[in-house]
Amino acid sequence: MAPRDDRPLAGILWMLVTGVNFVAVTAIVKHVGDGLPAAQSAFLRYLLGLVFLIPMIRPMLAARLTRQHLALFGWRGLVHGLGVMLWFYAMTRITIAEVTALNYLNPVYVTLGAVLFLGERIAARRILAVAAAFLGAMIILRPGFRELDLGHITMLGTAVLFGASYLLAKRLSGEVSAAVIVGFLSITVTIVLLPFAAAVWVTPTLAQLGWIFLVAVFATAGHYTMTLAFAAAPVTVTQPVTFLQLLWAILLGWLVFDEAVDGWVVLGGAVILGAVSFITWREHVQKQRAVTPVVNETKV
Repeated sequence: MAPRDDRPLAGILWMLVTGVNFVAVTAIVKHVGDGLPAAQSAFLRYLLGLVFLIPMIRPMLAARLTRQHLALFGWRGLVHGLGVMLWFYAMTRITIAEVTALNYLNPVYVTLGAVLFLGERIAARRILAVAAAFLGAMIILRPGFRELDLGHITMLGTAVLFGASYLLAKRLSGEVSAAVIVGFLSITVTIVLLPFAAAVWVTPTLAQLGWIFLVAVFATAGHYTMTLAFAAAPVTVTQPVTFLQLLWAILLGWLVFDEAVDGWVVLGGAVILGAVSFITWREHVQKQRAVTPVVNETKV
C-alpha cells in the first residue's frame, strides 16, 4: 500500500507503537542476558518465530524462483544471521541506550552501499549528512576518552551486516513478493544460526524459552505496525518519531537495569538520526527511488 499524506497522525501513532515493540525486544534480550549464549538466543528467536511463517507458506511454494534468487536468499540469510548474532551479543555487553543509538547507523551504511553497489548518485548534501552520522557515532563511542567494549565493536559490525541484508532485500523486492522475502529470511537465518548455536548449546529452561518466544512476538508485531505507519503517512513524517525509541531505551535502562544515563549517547543518537532523517527527506524531495530505510526496517 502506498503511503498516504492525509493521515500523518495515524502514521505517527503507529510508529510510536512500533518503537514500543522494538524497545520491548531489547528489554527482553537484556533480561535474558548471558543466561543463554548469544548465538543460541538468536537461533531460538528465529526458530520459535517460524510459527509466524504459516501465512507465507502458500506464496513461498507458488513463487517461481531462479537459481539467482536462491543465491541471493542464501547470502542474505548469512549476513543477516551473523548480524543478529552480533546484536544479541552486544546486548549482553553494553547498555540498551548504546545499542539503540548505534543501531541508527544502519540506514547510513545502506546509503553508502547503494552508492557503491547499486550505482545510486550521492550529492554533496547527502555526503555531509553521512559524515554527520559518523560524527554522531564518534560522540557515542568517544574513542581515546574511554575504554571501548567489545560490545561497541560488535554493534558497528551489526549495522554493516544489517545494511547489507537490506540491500539484498532491495535487490529482490522488484522480482519477489514481500511475503516470500520475509519467509525465506526466517528460514535461512535459522539454518545459518544452527551450527553456531549447536557449538555453545545450553539446555534452556521453560522460562527462557518463553522470554525468547516473546522476542519473536514483539519483533513480528513491530514490523507489522511499522507497515501500518508507512501506509498512513510518508517516511519523512514517521522517521523522526524513531528517536523516541532512544528515550524509551534510556528510561528502561535506568529504571529497570540500573544503567547510568549518558548524555553523550543521547547527543550522538540525535545527530545520527538527524542525518538519517535528512537523507530520507532529500530522497522524498528529489523523488528518487527510495533506498535509505527507516531505522526500524533493519531490526531483528
